[in-house]
Amino acid sequence: MDWLRICPIVLLLTVILPVIFCWRDDEDEVYDPYTTTDPKKREPHPCEVCKFFITELHDRLEISGRSKEVLEIGHGIEKKKRQKYSTSELRLIEALVDPHICDQIVKYNVHAERDGSNRYAKGQSQTMSTLHGLKDKGVKVELGIPYDLWDVPSAEVTKMQKACFALAENYEEDIEEWYYHNQHIPLKEYICRDRYLKESDQTCLDEKFVPKEDEDEQGRKKKKKKKKSKKNKKGDNGPTGEEKTEKPKDEL
Repeated sequence: MDWLRICPIVLLLTVILPVIFCWRDDEDEVYDPYTTTDPKKREPHPCEVCKFFITELHDRLEISGRSKEVLEIGHGIEKKKRQKYSTSELRLIEALVDPHICDQIVKYNVHAERDGSNRYAKGQSQTMSTLHGLKDKGVKVELGIPYDLWDVPSAEVTKMQKACFALAENYEEDIEEWYYHNQHIPLKEYICRDRYLKESDQTCLDEKFVPKEDEDEQGRKKKKKKKKSKKNKKGDNGPTGEEKTEKPKDEL
């Protein structure tokens, strides 16, 4: 009788325990998009989410801040108060939700040929631009998806937009605090570095994209400067780098 009671328990543990341990292994695995070698597993890092959220918000506030409009605030017959639009609550609300700031994220594309946070940028990637060019020339290009879906936001960008919405909601009070009392602190520092990424990698905040043509131009300038420096050195000290000495006249 005892064995009949024990056997079902042993069988149950034999089936359930491996499943539990497998589940814990998957759950405990930490995903780092900066170290993965599989581009298919690349996901937006929290640093990238905050960087592009702040980029879009900063750009909107930069444009609306130039307005000279004055608002009249008040209801009914009460005396209206006048307030500059550039310091108003309306300006912040419109910057965040009219349309929602995170709707701008889906305009980004994955530029797989770039590193770090420069992977995400507006406009067609170099790869997709090339493929569209081939298609326009009549070359048959097969990507495994219909042509009208080529430019649909990727899963990476969609995930970044979702994280952007969460950031905007969870840090709304911090954004308001910055807007009304702390605009002397850069928005990137106040929201991203000091709050959202306080316990996370902040490397991407300092990454700047340099177009390849500018990179090549900088390289050419450095080489030119180096050659000029060597030429000047030879001109001052002779072809061997030694100081020139004049021979006495009686030896000529």
